[in-house]
Amino acid sequence: MAYEDQTKDAIHQRMLDASPADIDKRPGSITYDLTGPTAIEAEALYAKLDTFADKAFADTAYDEWLDRIAASVSITRRPATKATGYVTFTGTDGTVVPEGTEVSTDGDAPIYFVTTANTTINGGTATVAAEAKEEGASGNVGPGAIKLTTGNITGITSVTNAAEFDGGVDRESDDSLRKRYFERVRRPITSGNVYHYRQWALEVVGVRDVRVYPTWNGPLTVKVVVLADDGVPSQTLVDATKAHIETQRPIGADVTVVGAVDYGIDVAATLQIASGADLGAVQAEIVAQIEEYFRELAFGNPIVRISAIQRIILDNASVVDYAGLTLNGGTGNIEIVGDAIPVLRTVDFVAA
Repeated sequence: MAYEDQTKDAIHQRMLDASPADIDKRPGSITYDLTGPTAIEAEALYAKLDTFADKAFADTAYDEWLDRIAASVSITRRPATKATGYVTFTGTDGTVVPEGTEVSTDGDAPIYFVTTANTTINGGTATVAAEAKEEGASGNVGPGAIKLTTGNITGITSVTNAAEFDGGVDRESDDSLRKRYFERVRRPITSGNVYHYRQWALEVVGVRDVRVYPTWNGPLTVKVVVLADDGVPSQTLVDATKAHIETQRPIGADVTVVGAVDYGIDVAATLQIASGADLGAVQAEIVAQIEEYFRELAFGNPIVRISAIQRIILDNASVVDYAGLTLNGGTGNIEIVGDAIPVLRTVDFVAA
């Protein structure tokens, strides 16, 4: 802290020292008692000043302060979006399911969705578009996750989603916004250069990173490879990125936009776990750590290191030891080639 030595006692003493020498400054005197409260307020002001330095610079700014800094170079924080998809109601023919009907997943923390159009059951079922009630990635649920209706709609016996819901994105984090800010100021853009295509792609909600290949298929051709916030992008996100770039790019360029592809990684090992620990719970914890490790590697480091997986396993408080760790059946590192990203495909942990 730049002002950590500016305590009320230090400030108070300076005020007393600056007062005339021929007046009484002892504790209990008028001068002492009148300057004391001012010193307390001055200490609070110095504490506030200390926070302004963090708010003023991009490497430490946060929330609205970071938004203001980013806005100075025409960058705005990407908003959260709602997941969308389709739900299918089963019930009695002729039953009207009105727009705004609420459905949800089950469990202790259900995710709620609402239909976005009216529909009528015909032939025993009716399929209608729906969106998550709340914005964010939590609405990206898998097939069959939606099982319940709320309220009492006579004539409906069940509800489900045959396909996954996608498109839900959390509000852009400070770290992501900061990264885009520094990318803008450190990688100057000109009309249609590589950095410009990067910028246009990163402006699309849901895009975490991008690779740009100029003249990849001859003069005036550009290839853009998109990485989504959650890994391999959906076709919807790829199409949205393509559409946005088309509104920005120079005339004459032939732009191809594709998504990163997954490189499946199978992890297997024998674990010796602590007495009383549950293998399933331990595996779930390790899987979450491996997935985070893979997320950090995507479009950054092409080597999946078996030593990193070893550390993740041994760092788990419930793991005493392990044996026979393999990645895709081998005991060495795996190099990810091209525009692939590591994706955890299967995990096979057995108890020793």
